[in-house]
Amino acid sequence: MSIIEVNNLSKSFDFYKKELGLKNSVKNLFHREKLSKEAVKGISFQIEKGEIVGFLGPNGAGKTTTLKMLSGILFPTSGSASVLGFTPWERKKEFKKNFSIVMGQKNQLWWDLPANESFYINKCIYEVEDDSYKNMVGYLSEMLGVKHLLNVQVRRLSLGERMKMELIASLIHKPQILFLDEPTIGLDFISQKAIQQFLADFNEKLKTTIILTSHYMNDIENLCKRAIVINQGKVVYDGELSNVNGLLNQKKIVKLQLEEPVELYILEKYGTVKKRDQLSAVVEVEKKDVRRISMLMLEDLPILDLTIEDIPIEEGIEVLYKENREEVK
Repeated sequence: MSIIEVNNLSKSFDFYKKELGLKNSVKNLFHREKLSKEAVKGISFQIEKGEIVGFLGPNGAGKTTTLKMLSGILFPTSGSASVLGFTPWERKKEFKKNFSIVMGQKNQLWWDLPANESFYINKCIYEVEDDSYKNMVGYLSEMLGVKHLLNVQVRRLSLGERMKMELIASLIHKPQILFLDEPTIGLDFISQKAIQQFLADFNEKLKTTIILTSHYMNDIENLCKRAIVINQGKVVYDGELSNVNGLLNQKKIVKLQLEEPVELYILEKYGTVKKRDQLSAVVEVEKKDVRRISMLMLEDLPILDLTIEDIPIEEGIEVLYKENREEVK
């Protein structure tokens, strides 16, 4: 059964054009040119209970706007959505008690208070029982390795530690749906891995449905089996993340380690040279030709080592962005 259903959802923003200078400022008092930007253009999708879905797209694609509509922060211009059986922008109390949204660039914790003070405020807001609250804070802080920091002022925590506290604050009421907008932005690799592992374990234990936006492909690859790719307000792909490479005509990457340098024009005989330096090269070839070309390379080139890999998923997604942009033009 779908826990989230979105049908032809759209959102437009009106704004005004203003030229530089005092004269134009005075002019704008009497006449302003009104413009409109359609941030989301009739998107539709469904998400099942317990899924972790990657919601991907370039900056300005409409990802955050969509999450804000699904969480009831924004009203849509047209279309409909059902989240947990509720219409999000009606903002009913029972709906608000069953989801959380975490935005990597916005804080919900009180800066000058210890994190556990903010947790207690959330406990009261969401009417969480005392035993459930204590157990949940203990469980979450233990999993994220921040139990010893609960009494420390938030402003004295590192970025990674604050992000972990933000996650705890959003989960103490055991929401059925968690919207995550760039939760690992600015974090180091170790902190990213810790949060990824936590989210995977939390999802497995409590079957919380998670929608995740991120520009770090490691977040998406490590957590999501399914991806919804949005560009210029439209859904351009919805399916298995592993199938994105199928949209690239099933090309493969051949990585070479060489005993001696090989001229560029020689490598170009085998495929598209993506990268080359003195003793290494990366060549893109058609999947159907990879066996034959690999044999030719081994016969003709001074190769120490040869490996064959899929095209990185981020390159596949980049192609989706470009294809959609060309269609719009």
